[in-house]
Amino acid sequence: QVQLVESGGGLVEAGGSLRLSCAASGSILRVNTMGWYRQAPGKQRELAATVTEGGSTHYADSVKGRFTISRDHAKNTVYLEMNSLKPEDTAVYYCYVDGYLRTSGWRDVWGQGTQVTVSS
Repeated sequence: QVQLVESGGGLVEAGGSLRLSCAASGSILRVNTMGWYRQAPGKQRELAATVTEGGSTHYADSVKGRFTISRDHAKNTVYLEMNSLKPEDTAVYYCYVDGYLRTSGWRDVWGQGTQVTVSS
């Protein structure tokens, strides 16, 4: 079993900041890419940001310059620092891990999601 525990979502005014965190635990032996996806009401899930095991990052154009993704290898934790938030950033944010599991090899693992709401 692998668990992804997300935290840090909430309600913030436009221009404000939030920091999301996601910790992977359980029978996960190695973690490759970690990241955050988001899904706004009525829209498809989309990538927000990812970071590879080697530290390479990738951002959606809509969040470049405002969001920063980072990870703590020792804790198997990924963070998303979100600044200058806009109402269009409102979505459920899902943590994503590409991990090697003890029982089943390489798998994509998803968190349950954390709500981020930005008021105008």
